[in-house]
Amino acid sequence: MRMILLGPPGSGKGTQAQKLIEKFQVPQVSTGDLFRSAAKNQTALGKKAKEYMDRGALVPDQVVIGMVEERMKQPDCKKGFILDGFPRTIPQAQALDKMLAGLGMNVDAVVEVDVPDQEVVRRISGRRTCRNCSAMYHIEFNKPKAAGKCDKCGSELYQRDDDKEEVIKSRLKVYHDQTAPLVEFYSKKNLVKKVDGIGSIDEIFGKVIGALGAK
Repeated sequence: MRMILLGPPGSGKGTQAQKLIEKFQVPQVSTGDLFRSAAKNQTALGKKAKEYMDRGALVPDQVVIGMVEERMKQPDCKKGFILDGFPRTIPQAQALDKMLAGLGMNVDAVVEVDVPDQEVVRRISGRRTCRNCSAMYHIEFNKPKAAGKCDKCGSELYQRDDDKEEVIKSRLKVYHDQTAPLVEFYSKKNLVKKVDGIGSIDEIFGKVIGALGAK
């Protein structure tokens, strides 16, 4: 199973990725993880990526593709992979196609976990974090016993800047601007499986497996 997973922030696709990894016994290939591991292992591409990240600049496509290719050549990717957070743009998708063809591979499916924007805002803006121990709560789904206080250590709970509504809305705009063309690109190849991302974790997972036609 060689799959690309798409979904807005707060869609729960990270949780679904973990369940898919267990089911299909294939690795999750996330560009964030690749950057961290390449920087830590001081690979040539890792050093290059770190230079850009340290400046707060975007890592160029050819560096990202090179890192993805290095990862795809590892033995655990022979059975398949789940790409998460990549590709983000059409040029990246085209470069990925070319690179996979060179490795004798192709993408089997593109799963889009679809969650309405207002639901994403509700999920993320309701998060609260403990200032002391970083425990996570939610004002609707996982309330602390005492309002504004951590159950574990009693410290104050706060809303992180990236959990604020205006930040979430701007992240969603970026996601839609980048992802809409990708969905169109892969739809032309009949690869897109759109899954309703509302429901319990297991319900959504059932929909993903159904869309993939897997037992």
